[in-house]
Parts: sequence; structure tokens; C-alpha cells
Amino acid sequence: MRIILKILAAPFWAVLSVSWLLLVFVFCTARVLLEIFSGFGVLLSLVLFVTGQTTGGIVFGIIAFLISPVGLPMIAEWIIDRLGDAKGALGNFITA
Repeated sequence: MRIILKILAAPFWAVLSVSWLLLVFVFCTARVLLEIFSGFGVLLSLVLFVTGQTTGGIVFGIIAFLISPVGLPMIAEWIIDRLGDAKGALGNFITA
């Protein structure tokens, strides 16, 4: 019975491995772009504060924080790490 479960789990492991690698690549690329946009957002927020448009400055400051490395990318990284853990656990089940 355990052999049948391993045979059934193998395609899921293969799909999970390929999709995890693709997600890691996309995440690394997007993180670099989001860091650049976050920097521009902070600069724009500072310019808006200096020119007296505090509402716009606050909005761009919040957006810059959300796309910074401590905002939404950290959540995405946590999800990708959990998928990697699931891939490893499934691989250990198949090979054990």
C-alpha cells in the first residue's frame, strides 16, 4: 500500500518541484524591481511632503512600505519557503 502511495505522490512532487523553482525565480526578479520602485516611492513621498501635499506623501509612503522588502515580499517569501518545505517533505516520503 505504501508503494502505491509513493507512486501516486511522485507526479505531485515533480510538479511541485518545477513550480517551486519557477516561483523562486519570479520572486527574486520581482523583489529587485520592487526594491527599486520602493526607493522611488520614498523619494516621491518626500517630495510630496516638502511641497505641502501631506495626503499624497502619506499614501506614497504607505505604498513604498508595502512594496519594500519588509512588506508584501516578506509574506511571499514565507509562502515560497513553506512550499519548499512541503516539496522536501514529499520528497522524503517518496525516497524513504
